[in-house]
Amino acid sequence: MSKFFSSWKSKAYQDYVIASEDKVPRNQKLAYGLGTFHDMWGHWLYPNIGFQVFNIFLGVAPWLVGIALFANRIFDAIADPLFGWLSDNTRTRWGRRRPYILFAGVLGGLAFPLLVAVSPGWGSTTIFGQEIPFYFWYMIGSSAIFLPIMSAFKVPYDCMGVELTPDYHERTSVWSYRNAVQKVAELGLFFAAQFMTMAVWVGATSEDVWDRIHLLLTTASAWAAAPEDTKPNILLGAQVYCTVLGILMAVAAIIMFFTLRERYYGNVVSRKQEKVKLIETLGQTLKCRPFRMQLAMKLPYAMGTSMVGALGYYNTLYYVCQGRLGEGAVWNFWMGVSGMVFGFLGIPVFAFCARVFGKRHAVMIILSAAIMVFIGTWWLYTPSIVWLQIFASGLIAFTGAGFWMLDGSIRADVIDYDEMETGKRREGAFVACDSWISKVGTALGAGASGIILSATGFDVALGGNQSEQTIFMIRFLLAAVPIVGLLIGLVMIYFFPLTQERMMDIRAQLELKRGKV
Repeated sequence: MSKFFSSWKSKAYQDYVIASEDKVPRNQKLAYGLGTFHDMWGHWLYPNIGFQVFNIFLGVAPWLVGIALFANRIFDAIADPLFGWLSDNTRTRWGRRRPYILFAGVLGGLAFPLLVAVSPGWGSTTIFGQEIPFYFWYMIGSSAIFLPIMSAFKVPYDCMGVELTPDYHERTSVWSYRNAVQKVAELGLFFAAQFMTMAVWVGATSEDVWDRIHLLLTTASAWAAAPEDTKPNILLGAQVYCTVLGILMAVAAIIMFFTLRERYYGNVVSRKQEKVKLIETLGQTLKCRPFRMQLAMKLPYAMGTSMVGALGYYNTLYYVCQGRLGEGAVWNFWMGVSGMVFGFLGIPVFAFCARVFGKRHAVMIILSAAIMVFIGTWWLYTPSIVWLQIFASGLIAFTGAGFWMLDGSIRADVIDYDEMETGKRREGAFVACDSWISKVGTALGAGASGIILSATGFDVALGGNQSEQTIFMIRFLLAAVPIVGLLIGLVMIYFFPLTQERMMDIRAQLELKRGKV
């Protein structure tokens, strides 16, 4: 076994030292990580709470919620190429990316609560004999407004991560900090379910919301889970929660604007580079072979995991906790805590693997480990030992943290390769194209999640009395669908060509052509 891993060890590992001028100050790494508030909450909180608010509380059919979530990823994906192109071509005294981070980041935080700005009792319309609640159309319309604002933030933000350093391994360090801060943001995702089902929201209405907030600030019992046989106002809880997170998002954007610096802008872009054409944002980026291979690696991973995102929550709620909403929300929170802790642990472990074996082999290790984890979910989700499920979420987060950390670091290498081939820095084009394709895939997965849930025979009216067939299919698909995606990703990364030695050669050629940055 030791000989096997020795054969993987990077040849340059022993002598590699990161130059002092290539190191990113710690305060900038931490500030960059704050952007994950927008990524996690602005993009992924809504899919997480969409089924709880609109299906469980307001009674919208799960297949309609799934279609709405599919549509919001499409709106998101359409806007990404536009803002990638705009940010690549922006020339201001503050750089290409920072103005978007400030204005879109603040505006997105203030607009975030509008995603759940509905009220009970809305009616419905009938289309082709099918009753369609007005809530469904609101989900579509609000997403069409909000998600382009998130694109205006997210694409320039991801570009900043590429531009902070030209060093092969320091890029992994930058993304390790980003992912460490992201673990805190992810806790916000998991805590949402518990917050919306706390005792304080039982009997709550919009008229007494300030009294309920006062109870949260002054009474510990308000934070307890709602008693059994009660129905907390999940919608009101979601509205308060999104307002608080939106304020944090706005503050984070301001901090990033004043802390981050664009390394490539002054020496490479503003002085020497022609503006990028819109067609380059999608069409020409796909001509880059390493980029196509990276997409072929991550797309099946993202589609597979997003497709069963809702199934994990329903598995906890209706299989492990037998339909007890309050108990399920509490366990969902602790699973979030587990994900945060294990995710933190995964970052240094897989950063070390990347430093020793190179990024390509580190990703292979991650995907292989993730396959074993999803196989294990069959036994880790069980009503006989309820607490075992925290290891399911924890181990998924452990491997996921490593995967997304290295995905961002690898993307920076791909963009250097493209600069060598084309002579242009096109971070926005690559980030937008990557995001566009990934979000279409994720949209298909998220949309399919509602259809899959309906196909299992799930009926919210049955509560904890779902059929054995329904429970079996939820458990089976929770494991099987991600494993298929992971196997495809494993094949793709095996043939990826940008090793550490190759990237050192590319950097030397670039600096010979246009100087150091």
